[in-house]
Amino acid sequence: MKTLAGILGILAVAGALSACGPDMKVIQENTNRAQAAASKAESDASAAESSATAAEVAAKKASEEASGAEDSARRANDAVSRLEAAFATSVTK
Repeated sequence: MKTLAGILGILAVAGALSACGPDMKVIQENTNRAQAAASKAESDASAAESSATAAEVAAKKASEEASGAEDSARRANDAVSRLEAAFATSVTK
C-alpha cells in the first residue's frame, strides 16, 4: 500500500512538473519566429545601406551637375555682357 501510494505520489509530481514546465514546442516556435524576424531585419538593413549609398552617389552627381550649370550660367552672362557692350559701342559711334 505504501509502495502504491509512493508510486502514485511520484506520478502526480511528475505530471504536475510536465504540465507546469516549459513547452519546448512553443519555445522552438518562438525561437524560429525570432530568427526569421532577425533575418528580415538584417535584410532590410542591408537594403537601406544600399539605398543610402546610391543616394550619396546621386547627390554627388547632382552637385557636380549643379556646378556645371552655374559655370554655364556665368559664361552665358559674360556673353550677354559682351553683346550689350558691343551694342552700346556700335550705337554710340
